[in-house]
Amino acid sequence: MVLQKDGKLKKKASDLVFDLKKTYVCEFDDSGNIGQMYRRQDEIGTPFCVTIDYQTIEDETVTVRDRDTMKQERVNISQLRNYLLKYLSV
Repeated sequence: MVLQKDGKLKKKASDLVFDLKKTYVCEFDDSGNIGQMYRRQDEIGTPFCVTIDYQTIEDETVTVRDRDTMKQERVNISQLRNYLLKYLSV
């Protein structure tokens, strides 16, 4: 998910989705506000949402939101695949 329709953010998100699709089923969503995007993903059962924002450009981290706990944490993009694997392979 992308918080703003900014070219740099969309490019970063597109690259990340392309990379993650090698291992996971994932979709790109930039329609509506963040609450609407989370709600839509909750309704279809998406276990984790990865959000790209301006901080992503600065420090190469994303926000990962867990559907069941609503917990959010910043994860370095280089560690994202392992982070998801840890929770999705249980």
